[in-house]
Order: sequence, then C-alpha cells, then structure tokens
Amino acid sequence: MSPHRVVAPVIAAGEKHRGPASYFPSIEKTYGQPMQHWLDIAADGLDTRTHMETVTILKEHHGLGHGHANAIVAYVKAKLES
Repeated sequence: MSPHRVVAPVIAAGEKHRGPASYFPSIEKTYGQPMQHWLDIAADGLDTRTHMETVTILKEHHGLGHGHANAIVAYVKAKLES
C-alpha cells in the first residue's frame, strides 16, 4: 500500500460537493465498494505511474468508467500535492 494515504471525505446525505468528490456517491453505488477502496488503489498507482496510467488501471483492471476513474485519480493527486 502507498505510504501516502488519502482519506475519503465524509459526505452527508443531501450535501453537495464540487469537483471530483461530486462523483463519489455515484461511484460507491455503481461499483459496490467504499471510496476508500478506490482512493487507496489510485494512491498506490500514483506512486509509480502518471495520472493517465492510473486512470487506465482503474478502467481496465477494475471496470470503472473513464469519468469515474479520472475523478478518483484527480482527487487523490490534488490531495497528495496539497
């Protein structure tokens, strides 16, 4: 596991988020895994790969759609850079 852990945000019911986090409720519902699962995979990927290589891993190895995969990677990348 990546030494850099990005913690999933707490999103209250009915709460609106902007940016990549706005996809998180749909991602959890569509793929049946908590956001922490996807954030950990993305953080691990970004340790040695580019943004788009990590998106490709989520798409090809885990079945995510491009928009969802990109949102996850963008969120993790922003948190790691902050």
